[in-house]
Amino acid sequence: MRNLILVFVFILSATASWSQPGSGYYNELYRPQYHFTSERNWIGEPSGLVYYDGEYHLFYQYNPRGLEPGYYQWGHAVSKDLVRWEHLPVAIFPDNLSEDRDFCTAGPGSVIIDEKNLLGLQQGQEKTMVAFYTSHQCGQRIAYSNDRGRTWRKYTGNPVIPFDETDEASGPKVFWYEPGQHWVMVLYRRHDQDDRKRGMSFFSSSDLLNWEFSSHLPGFSGNPDMVEIRVNNRPEEKKWVVFEGDGSFVMGAFNGKTFTPESIRLKSDFGLNFTGSKIWGNLPAGDGRVLQVAMLKGGEFPEMPFHGLMTFPSELSLRRFNTGTYLIRQPVAEIESLHGKSHKWEKQNLIPGLNNNLIKKVKGELFHIKGQFDLKTCDSFGFMFRMNKKIQGTELLYNVKRGTLSIMGQTVPLEPVDNKIYLEILIDRSSIEVYANNGRMVISQTFSPDPGALEYLLYNTGGELMVDKLEFIELGSAWRK
Repeated sequence: MRNLILVFVFILSATASWSQPGSGYYNELYRPQYHFTSERNWIGEPSGLVYYDGEYHLFYQYNPRGLEPGYYQWGHAVSKDLVRWEHLPVAIFPDNLSEDRDFCTAGPGSVIIDEKNLLGLQQGQEKTMVAFYTSHQCGQRIAYSNDRGRTWRKYTGNPVIPFDETDEASGPKVFWYEPGQHWVMVLYRRHDQDDRKRGMSFFSSSDLLNWEFSSHLPGFSGNPDMVEIRVNNRPEEKKWVVFEGDGSFVMGAFNGKTFTPESIRLKSDFGLNFTGSKIWGNLPAGDGRVLQVAMLKGGEFPEMPFHGLMTFPSELSLRRFNTGTYLIRQPVAEIESLHGKSHKWEKQNLIPGLNNNLIKKVKGELFHIKGQFDLKTCDSFGFMFRMNKKIQGTELLYNVKRGTLSIMGQTVPLEPVDNKIYLEILIDRSSIEVYANNGRMVISQTFSPDPGALEYLLYNTGGELMVDKLEFIELGSAWRK
């Protein structure tokens, strides 16, 4: 009885915490203004991204007890535009009334819509939302909702896959495979009790309860995700993409049972903080987009009530170039709903030592930056973000001779396109996301700039740089009008 009372009290307090008090709401010094964070406490990687009835659902690992990992539950928020989020009460609590830091806590997973009511759980007109998740050391389990995700119940037949200490399975990704008319579950696990075979196992089911092993793909780590994407937006040409825990991916073919790799392992983001990427499921048929969000781990948020943030949602596509097929990531177009005043420059030829800082009048915290740069004769060019006369700021540098882009200790290869470099940059109070050459290469980083440093610098060295186009767009807050 005591545990039931504690759970009831926690639900009431959690529900109350999601209200939006006062004009200072979400306005702390390092509080991101358009990247998702919890009101307080630690958040981890996203789980169970799904679209239903006009709402994008974002579930995520959440610790209600503090700023460190542990005591995992599923936090929950919804949005109609991928920008402005409404906090909802915790969706999934630890199993067996566990109050342990790890045991039976609600780990990562996925959510599907039971359109045909296979589980027989539907009540009324709303389709059943079904969450598959790893209950740590307690097996793969199901929770479900009959009211558009507002309240959740545990399935009485849990676990649907019992815990097996020999395989350490986790992170069930469940999706419908249309050609085979069956459901697929992808699990990260240790196959045949062999550490060298850790990777992704594929299971199939016709009823969402009984899962038959199909195949295993060794050599992968972390919680899996998987999606089919058009190549060059052609309906007749598609590839399957398998993601692992750090966002790395492999392209290939999938027949509903077995995945056949057709590429080497590639990185979808070169930032040190990017991890746990997940794809939104059940998007409207007419949308045609593949949408992804990930966690930015390891950031520093001094004296903040929260810890951890999500990337800004991005759209994925596959494009074929002369050098191969590439995964393209770009921020979703909905960012434009936050656009404010724009600062623009065109056809500005910059000569080292002769030009003043082209962007010296730009000041602020939140920007959407778009630039096209002709390298001409320069040796390098770059930006300094969030600087002033005393603070150097954060540098983004393109080295022409080496063909590399560098920021915050990360250096990655980036070849010019017809001697030009294209940059799209999102700057928030505690993150920088750089989409280079129209999304062929992305670096997502957290940072903690000096609060008094609000200036920006554009520079070039060794020769001329032509700024074909450059736009600094001021952004508003997603949390306040």
